[in-house]
Amino acid sequence: MRVLLRVFSFLDLIALVFMAMQLWAVAKQFSQFTLLSEKIQGLLMFPMFVLVAIGACGLFFQKRYGFISYYIQFLFRLYLWVFSIGFITLLPEAFSNYDDKWFPILLKVCIAAEFVRLYLTVKAHYKLRHNHANGV
Repeated sequence: MRVLLRVFSFLDLIALVFMAMQLWAVAKQFSQFTLLSEKIQGLLMFPMFVLVAIGACGLFFQKRYGFISYYIQFLFRLYLWVFSIGFITLLPEAFSNYDDKWFPILLKVCIAAEFVRLYLTVKAHYKLRHNHANGV
């Protein structure tokens, strides 16, 4: 489970890189947002960045705050489209394939993978707590 949690932590670090680029764009263009939902998403990206960073650090060291941070951020990840493997949605562009059919497919894969990650994180957290309670 230790390796799995470190892989999740590494994936969160990749997500932080992409989030940093998004935060820069949000900070520069926030005054141009007209819809309330765009403003809410823009404002939520900043605390989400901090939560993902805290969660990545906590999961790497297998600390309780890493798990709690992930549980808090899970629904916000779905709302803000901050996925652990979200970078795969950029693969068609990397291969110069600008066909619009790939993004919806890859987005669904990302959402499904996020639920798998939630399941595996809960399972790892339970196993870690169980081992800690038994003194292993």
